[in-house]
Amino acid sequence: MIILFVLFLLQFSLACACLAVNGEQKDQLAEHGWAASSNYTRADVQSQFDCCGFRDVNLPPKERLGHPNCLNSSHCCADSNAPCCTGIYPNTSAAGTAPPSCPCDTCFSKLQVKIYNAFSATGGVGLFFSFTEIIGVWLALRYRNQKDPQANPSAFL
Repeated sequence: MIILFVLFLLQFSLACACLAVNGEQKDQLAEHGWAASSNYTRADVQSQFDCCGFRDVNLPPKERLGHPNCLNSSHCCADSNAPCCTGIYPNTSAAGTAPPSCPCDTCFSKLQVKIYNAFSATGGVGLFFSFTEIIGVWLALRYRNQKDPQANPSAFL
């Protein structure tokens, strides 16, 4: 009973947290996940979602979050030498230099809806199962000391 109640508290709090996270926080979590992932994982995401890089290529270099080149993994970069596809960005700080254009969508733009839906689904499923756990706790409390009607009446439980 105690373990089931602790599981209820943990699952309920995590489900509420998933449902309470706002859009900006979801974006920050996605950004931290991209920054913490390996280049192999980033290349896999870029390949599966046909995207290149996490954010806009017009951001300063420190805010781009880096990514492996997209030439081998994305269809949109198949025949392109754009900086976002190669991962080699020229110095655009010179006056009059236009920011490089990218033929691919960013991974953030393709994944944002999926991330938002995943938070909502996880929170909803977590709430459902946390309430079934609290019903289990109540049933365990209610029926914990009942005697077996087929047992010997003089037997000690």
